[in-house]
Amino acid sequence: MGQAQQQKFQGSIKVSMLPKIYILDDDLQFAELLSEVARSAGWLTEHKQSASEFLKMSLPENTVLVLDLNMPEMDGIEVIRALAEKNIKVLLILISGFDSRVLHSAQQLAEAHHFKVITCLSKPIPVKEFTTVLEQTLPFVGGSTKQATANKSIPLDELEQAIEQHQLVLHYQPQINIKTGKLEGMESLVRWQHPQRGLIYPNDFIDLAEKNNLIDRLTDEVIRLAVEQNKKWQSVGFNVPISINVSAQNITSLHLPEQLKDLTDKHAVTAENITFELTETAVMSQLTSSLDVLNRLRMKGFSLSIDDFGTGYSSLTHLYQAPFTELKIDQKFIMKMTSDTEALVIVKICIMLGQMLGMKIVAEGVETLEIWNELQNFGCDVAQGFLIAKPMTADNIYEWSKHIDKKEWLNK
Repeated sequence: MGQAQQQKFQGSIKVSMLPKIYILDDDLQFAELLSEVARSAGWLTEHKQSASEFLKMSLPENTVLVLDLNMPEMDGIEVIRALAEKNIKVLLILISGFDSRVLHSAQQLAEAHHFKVITCLSKPIPVKEFTTVLEQTLPFVGGSTKQATANKSIPLDELEQAIEQHQLVLHYQPQINIKTGKLEGMESLVRWQHPQRGLIYPNDFIDLAEKNNLIDRLTDEVIRLAVEQNKKWQSVGFNVPISINVSAQNITSLHLPEQLKDLTDKHAVTAENITFELTETAVMSQLTSSLDVLNRLRMKGFSLSIDDFGTGYSSLTHLYQAPFTELKIDQKFIMKMTSDTEALVIVKICIMLGQMLGMKIVAEGVETLEIWNELQNFGCDVAQGFLIAKPMTADNIYEWSKHIDKKEWLNK
């Protein structure tokens, strides 16, 4: 489990004091073996042979479920569907005696239902490998982390107040040119510096903003912060392009291109220094108005990045219809590319496609030198991820850019 994966995994689950793992497998002897291994690794365990009996149980959100896909009464795919219908959010370890592609596809299904899949294991499972998985997972479900629960159920009025009182802040993650090792740009990532709750990450408030018609105001604040910061950096000779994430609701505003151009003109920031990142789903949700806004943004000099490429629908149609200048390969493929053949093929095809369309290609989620080297071999342009640096405050990234040897981290 990579560092970025661990951080996302840790921040997305509730934490209880006593971690418990359930094993659902019709093979009693095998289930008992896994239970014994789990107990030795510090887990409370329970195993079931019947899926229907298991589904009648009351399960805490923190439960880890080892799920066999091949069961006679109800197979693992049906169990995943049933858990989703009941809105029971367990953490999954998928196991199967089928070929790896079945496991791989089952993982995609589970993730589409918004389950966290810890890993997939093929039978027969080596005891050492299973133990390693459990040991890596235990710190994230067995500790006590107040922050994991503190940000749930944030009141709407607090978010409105945060925008009005300028409590939102930006952190920046550097993007490095793979050929030269130089700083190519940075992605701005919004955070909420709450006076009582501390630093709150976007997963805890973006959805609230979108559901309550606050996303336009929130995005306006983010863009303002990014443009003003870019101006400050320019005044000290630090002229680096910034990427800003926008949502589906943002790009339906037909006045957006003019508003953004007025803002950059006011602060004497060139439009070429700003890239807007949009997901495929955002573009598809309101295609006609999206194309109207996107084309006028490009005509005013802003760059456009299609983010999380490969995870949405009609990807090639989006590239054909919209004037994107940058293709950002989703990190789920980048992180798995050295251990998953299918992910590697997808990354390679995305890079080739971007090259043929004359687009800049950015890989996010670059955690290891092995991934970096593969991307370099494939001709990817830019890398972003924990191998290079975590997101930083504006002051910290400025200091980082001045003092770090741009290729020093390649020797990690």
